[in-house]
Amino acid sequence: MIRVVLVDDQALVRSGFRALLDLNDSIEVVAEAADGVAGLSAIREFDPDVALIDIRMPEMDGIELTRCVAADDALSGVRVVMLTNYGFDEYVFNALKAGAAGFLVKDIEPEDLGASVRVAARGDALLAPSITRKLIRQFTARPPVGDVDVVMRRLTDRERESVTLVAAGMSNDDIAARMVISPVTAKTHVNRAMMKLGVRDRAQLVVLAYESGLVVPRGRT
Repeated sequence: MIRVVLVDDQALVRSGFRALLDLNDSIEVVAEAADGVAGLSAIREFDPDVALIDIRMPEMDGIELTRCVAADDALSGVRVVMLTNYGFDEYVFNALKAGAAGFLVKDIEPEDLGASVRVAARGDALLAPSITRKLIRQFTARPPVGDVDVVMRRLTDRERESVTLVAAGMSNDDIAARMVISPVTAKTHVNRAMMKLGVRDRAQLVVLAYESGLVVPRGRT
């Protein structure tokens, strides 16, 4: 059973998402909260698998809440998924850097919501190809970050290759096929890269891949 905490300042949004998630036998909404402060308390109390968090809220916004979750070792198993009305913007970019595993727009198709929660719960990044392209465009005008580049050099050649494939939006199975290794070995390369780089999940790994210059967006000269 995947346990979910909903954090959104709009009661209608929370009730709508709860109703949709309740249609899934494998998902249980264990708590709701109307602002970031109450959301953090709920997450600490219930230790869910996934926290669906609105980006813009009173008291504490979703980005700060995400930072708090990411900084708490006791919550290392919580996957934060941001909720937004606006699609990909600077708020979402900052949320990914803060530790979010991905994001969903609030007008997501009902049949896609449960699948998205399951993707987040198993540790994959919720970054659809269209969103990945927008994420990449955020880096086209950004120079590589020197300190991150130094850290990236700690990786082995196979780990660096796996990171570039994660940044391309590939799953562990896709990476295994591309690198001609087993899915278990692919997962090991990705997990070791995340551990060495000090990131929580694949979404942050994508961010670091572009910030370091390991992956260069097409069109950059």
